[in-house]
Order: sequence, then C-alpha cells, then structure tokens
Amino acid sequence: MHGMIKNNAQPYPLGATLTENGCCFSIYSPAQNEIQLALFDNDSDYKVIELDHSYAGVQYTFVNGIKAGQKYGYIIKNEKGRSQLISDPYAKAIDGELTYQEPYNEKTSFTLPKCIVTEDDFDWQDVSKPNIPREETVIFETHVKGLTFLHPKMNSRIKGKYLGLVSDEMLSFYADNHIQTLQLLPIAACMAEPHLIKAGKVNYWGYNPYLFMAPDPRYAVNDAVSELKTTIRELHRHGIEVILDVVYNHSAEGGDDGPIFNLKGLDKQYYLLSGKNYINFTGCGNTLDLSYQPTLNLVMDTLRHWVTEYQVDGFRFDLAATLGRQREQFSQTSGFFMAVAQDPILKDIKLIAEPWDIGPNGYQVGHFPFGWNETNDKLRDIARSFWRGDDGFLRDFATRLMGSRDIYSASNWPFKLTVNYITYHDGFTLQDLVSYKHKHNDDNGEQNRDGHGDNRSDNNGEEGPTKSLAIIKRRELQKRNFMATLLFSFGIPHILSADVLSHTQGGNNNAYCQDSKTSWLNWSLTPQAASFKKWLSKMLKARHNIMVPFIDAFSGKSRNSNRVFWRKVDGSDMSGSDWDKRTCVALNLGINKSGRQILYLVNPTPAVARFKLPALPKKGEWDIVCDTNGEEVLLNKASKEYLLPKMSMAILYYNAKNK
Repeated sequence: MHGMIKNNAQPYPLGATLTENGCCFSIYSPAQNEIQLALFDNDSDYKVIELDHSYAGVQYTFVNGIKAGQKYGYIIKNEKGRSQLISDPYAKAIDGELTYQEPYNEKTSFTLPKCIVTEDDFDWQDVSKPNIPREETVIFETHVKGLTFLHPKMNSRIKGKYLGLVSDEMLSFYADNHIQTLQLLPIAACMAEPHLIKAGKVNYWGYNPYLFMAPDPRYAVNDAVSELKTTIRELHRHGIEVILDVVYNHSAEGGDDGPIFNLKGLDKQYYLLSGKNYINFTGCGNTLDLSYQPTLNLVMDTLRHWVTEYQVDGFRFDLAATLGRQREQFSQTSGFFMAVAQDPILKDIKLIAEPWDIGPNGYQVGHFPFGWNETNDKLRDIARSFWRGDDGFLRDFATRLMGSRDIYSASNWPFKLTVNYITYHDGFTLQDLVSYKHKHNDDNGEQNRDGHGDNRSDNNGEEGPTKSLAIIKRRELQKRNFMATLLFSFGIPHILSADVLSHTQGGNNNAYCQDSKTSWLNWSLTPQAASFKKWLSKMLKARHNIMVPFIDAFSGKSRNSNRVFWRKVDGSDMSGSDWDKRTCVALNLGINKSGRQILYLVNPTPAVARFKLPALPKKGEWDIVCDTNGEEVLLNKASKEYLLPKMSMAILYYNAKNK
C-alpha cells in the first residue's frame, strides 16, 4: 500500500490519501479557520468531521475505515457567514459531470458533483512509453468526444469516450494515417462559464478548469480514472504518445462576481490581485499567481500527478506566458520555469508552450527557457498570406520554411524546434480556411463578435459549400500547399485531427461551445476528402523518411556542414531584390558535402514556371516526392527541368545511396 503515510494524520501530501486502515484528508485553507470535512453517503446525506490538526495553513485529519470510492467535500463559511460546500483542489476524481442551476449560491453548492477518494494502484502491464524524439514528432490535436462520437462502426457505448480512442477502429485509423502523437484538448474536470450555463451551452473545449487533477467524467463510461489510464496504456502499447493540453493560467471561479468553487474560498492569494480585485491577464476573469508558493505547489503537484499516475508523455500549456509571470512581469527565470527544470519527474517529458497571454508584454514567442518548445503563429500567418497570393511574404516564407531560425537558433535544435501549424482548435479548420473569407460564428450566440477577425483565409470564389468543380479543385490544391509547407518545414508539425478528414465547422472559427455536429468529426467522406486523407497519409510517411534526416543534419553541431542554395527558376542565385518580389524560388538543401538532397520548387505566381533543376552526379535523377497539383506522392522522376503550374509547390529528393 502507500508507505509514505502512516495511520495517523499528516499535513502532506495534500488531498485524500488512503492507507490500509483509513484515509488522511488534508487541505490548504488559511482563510478558513472553521473548515470541516463532509463525508457523503449519497448526494444529500453527509456527516461532518472536524479537521483536528493544523500546520502552516494546512488543516488535516485522519479518518478510520475510509475506502476508495468515498465521496467527500469541504464545508466553509462564505462571506455571508453561511455554510457552503467546496471541492478539494487536490481531488483526484469527481462523481459526475459538472454543471449547476442558476443562480449559483450556498444551496446550489451542495448539488455539485462530490470529490471521490481514489486508489492509485493500476496495472500498467509493463507497457513502456513510446519516447518519440522531437524531430520525429508530428502532433495531432484531438478532442476526446469529437473524434469518435459520430464514428459509424464503433461500439456506441464508447463513442465520444476515453475508451473510444483505443477502439479497434481508431487504432487502425492511427496506423493507416501514421499518427503517433495525440494532443488531447483539456480533459481535467471543466465547468462551463456562467454565460454558457444561462444559455444552455457547455464549454466543449474544456478550457475552464474546476479541478486540475480529476479527469472529466463526461468522457467516461463509468470510472474516468481507470478508463483514462487504460486508454493511455493501450495507446502506448501501439506506440502512440499522449500530450495533455493543460490550463493553469486561470480557474473556473471567474472574476470578482464569479462563483466560489474552492480556491477563492480557501485563500484569495492563489490569484493575482490588485487590492481586492482579481487581475485578468487571461480574458477569463482571474489569473493564477504562480509566484505564490501554494499556487506553484498546486500546479507542480498536478503535473507530477499526470506523469506518475497517468504516464502522460507531455503537456501543452494554454496561455503559458501567464505561468512565467513574477507577479506582472514575464521572466525566463520565474519560479515555475525553475521548478520544472529541476524536477526529476518532469524534466524528460515534452513541454509545449502557447507563448502568450493578454497581459502586459504578453507576446513571448522565442523567450521560453531551454527544454520548452513553443507554438509559433508566424508560420501559420505567413503561409496563409503567401498561399492566398498576398505580396511581400516571400522572404518571410523562406525563413519559416527553414525553421524560424531568426527566433530559434539551430544550435539548440532539436530541443528548441519550433512547433509549426496552419490550423489549431481555435480558428478555422483547413477545409474552412480554403472555403470561407469570413468567420460565421452566429451559432455561438454572440452575434458573430467572438473569434479571431484576421484569419487570412480565402473562399477561392464562393463563400462556403460549392458545386463548382473549378473551385473545389482550387481548394484541394490549397489544402495540399498548406500541408506540404507544414510537413516539410523544419520544426514539429501540429495538425488538427479534424483536417485528416477535411472536416468543416461551417465557417465557425471559435467552436468552443459547440457540442454539436459543428465539432463532432464527420466520418462520411466526400471523394475529395477521401483522396486528401490518402495523400496526407503518404506525405506523413514521406516526411518521416525524407525530412527527419535533414532535421537531424541541420541541428546542433552538424548544422553548418550542409549545403543551402536559394535559386531562381533559371538556376541562378537569388539576389537581395528578388526577395521583395512575388516570384518563384527553388530551395536546394544538401546533407554535408555530398549526401542526400532535397529540392523545394515554389511558385506563388499566377503563371506556369519552368524550373531548371540542379545537376546531379553520375546522371542521377530527382525523385518527385510530391507536386501539390496532383494527388500522388512519390510519383515519378525528373532530371533537367520541371514545369510547375501557378500557385503550387513541388518537393524533389535525391539520395545517392539509392542510385
């Protein structure tokens, strides 16, 4: 059993810790002298237990005879002096989906789901983690429910659930499409914001954490804890990593007028305050203050919990600039970054930052410490403008293709590789990016005021669905342009799982509250969607076989011993002024002095381009990896010149050893 705690009261660890004879309950609650433990027999019958010990702001007690499955909560006195039920911030499970009836008050608080005492034992069956190197990683961003809820062949019991992710149907889908890393949208227990509850909607994405350690029951058949562990174990068994999207910049308690669920009632210092008011650097009403030791402890304890108890392979941190703030100012040497860097459990896992928030100096792309990778919106914006045909983006496009070395020095690759993306959960899907000029978020109930205004999208001739074969053809070309750019840029590609199926959200670029067909992936594929899926699968394989060795060679110590040539269509070198035009460019990369070569032919002009190809030794020929005008990958060969239609790109490859 648990050797770390004897059969008596201990202040640490916080939370509910089982022993052979009972359970130690411990909660940090300096603002509550009279806090009591409530043990529930059912939803309304409970007995009250006094917390008879205290130490450094922690109140704790030991209760004999408690077993796994016991429901509990804590009773505090609110500002009106009335008894209110709150949850344990260290609770590892809750017994139901989170919602409440308006208005939220002390009476409503007793109707919320209860915390559950859990047993940590789980049989991992000696399955080891995949440990995929960064340079081989391709991230597929996935919503647990949305991915499988409409799958036509899956057992209906597990559709939209954790276990759906490891159904036979999904395991073959991952294998067929070379998917080895899933990044799950937040799965910590989430409460919908008050305005959504009033409107009868939910926070579908999950970015409003109620508890940080408890997996959300809405994705469970029966028991979220064991089912999520089983899911991760089976994904690992098939060589698939799991990265959790985590939210530590704010909590579901909102601003000054928001509800008290736990932290607010226990200690206001958990949050950044200006006088008595909550500072809002997140746009969500409050901002967790990671320069405050108990807040930092909560975050660190939670991260270790996911890694040790669930074996997760990494984290993507929402609005991560907030986590690096020492009060107001962002710092690379903030307490949080230092704590993570020295932590033996966390230092080997993947850490991905969304490197901004809406506070002062909130845009921190390139400023996270060593060991962190960052999502880089520059490739997204520049690739979108470039392929839309906007002028003035050629130089920037070249910089992004080469891994944004203006921000992330190749001397630190692969550890500091940029995370590149064209689409993310917040924004258009790939299909909508090429089908809509404007966002269409009316279903969200905010008069289309929500969501990003600057999408750099294009409908290619008609807004939304079309029957025009010419427009459909152009859209498919653009999708291939975007994905070829993404997969053959230096960096870690991030792909929306929705884009594998060419899913449309009907032009909604902020579907955070759409627990509907807007967000649930449609598995009935059009002929174009089926072709694109097949093409993308082959491109992912080609990236692994062809691009990864180049990332290796261009990283670290060997980065300067390779060949890089930028040329015009006639084969002559690009001059300084050429970069300011909307013109064709060929990028020729070679590993060391005579190793394999890759050639990018890029035509952003409205005319056909005739590229003169670099000469190869011994009458060698180029393998054509892809030409975005067609649906084939590794289609045939080329030797002296290459004809490339307007607004498209081709990738060619030469490996002397294969000749």
